[in-house]
Amino acid sequence: MFNLNQTEKISALSNAVTAGWDMSDMMERRVALSQCRVFFDFDHTISNIDVVDDMIERFSVDQQWRVLEQQWQNGVIGSEDCLRGQMRSVRATREQLTEYLSEIEIDAYFHRILVLLKKSGVRPLITSDSFNFLIETILKSNDVHGIRILANHLRIRGNRLTPLFPYKNLACLRCANCKTSHLRNEDSLGKVLIYVGDGRSDYCASLQAHLVFAKDSLAAHLRQKGKKFVEYRNLQDVYKALKGLTHE
Repeated sequence: MFNLNQTEKISALSNAVTAGWDMSDMMERRVALSQCRVFFDFDHTISNIDVVDDMIERFSVDQQWRVLEQQWQNGVIGSEDCLRGQMRSVRATREQLTEYLSEIEIDAYFHRILVLLKKSGVRPLITSDSFNFLIETILKSNDVHGIRILANHLRIRGNRLTPLFPYKNLACLRCANCKTSHLRNEDSLGKVLIYVGDGRSDYCASLQAHLVFAKDSLAAHLRQKGKKFVEYRNLQDVYKALKGLTHE
């Protein structure tokens, strides 16, 4: 496949998205890691917990967030409406949030993955329905720097939090952050798209990737859609699989 010209390669890769690839397909086509773009969800993918849910539960002044969460999980509302409603109940200052976030750990293998990707000239992206401030603070406290983050924004004034959604798709009410648009970016043309995720906010984007690492509800969703994926437990599994694409 990678002996094709650019136009032929883009066409072949586009046709490959629907069915998806597993690791045997990647090996058969001799796909090298350097030919890929790699996207990561954050909550419960890079982080060991769902940070947004944990933060909301910890700092909410009522239980309305649970009702909204269930409505989102059931597909009754989109994630923008869910997050807007949930943030109205949260009371936390920037200092309180920073102290809380500095204690959250990430999967230790994320560091190894970043080193592996750097050696292959691949710059990974984090695409998340969480918030830049949360992700940046956690990564900094875990000594991760320089990774591009495409997530929702958070305005903090006193102890009130206001969510902002710079990457929403006005034609779609499902996602606050349109991860699909990030995968379809022109930088992705001719690249094999790899996506790593776990949940509902990853459903749309995972259907645009060639190789998906999935667990939990994302894995169930892809089974239902009949799309190939690689099931993983933690980022150690992802690291081992990606290392196999370096052809060392």
